[in-house]
Amino acid sequence: QVQLVESGGGLVQTGGSLRLTCAASGIIFSSKAMGWYRQAAGKERELVAAISSSGITSYSDFVKGRFIISRDNAKKMVYLQMNSLKVEDTAVYYCSSGSWAYGSSYRPTGWGQGTQVTVSS
Repeated sequence: QVQLVESGGGLVQTGGSLRLTCAASGIIFSSKAMGWYRQAAGKERELVAAISSSGITSYSDFVKGRFIISRDNAKKMVYLQMNSLKVEDTAVYYCSSGSWAYGSSYRPTGWGQGTQVTVSS
């Protein structure tokens, strides 16, 4: 049974940084693609970034150049370094595990409970 536990959210001012961490268990972590999603109040959940089992990364346009996704297979952890944060980055951020086949998009199959990120002006 997959278990994903996020941490690292909080309150930060515009322009600041946060690092989200996701600890995974119950899966063969090294063989899984991982992703970060976010959901702002009243909006649909959206993909922020994904990383394949081999370390290939993909970012949504609204975070390109500001966020960095990475993983540590030995620790079964995935990270999201968020820099130059904006008010519009305020959301609940969710860690996910899934699949990402060559030529296709990342597909989540497991979810964490989420961590709140609030960016104040």
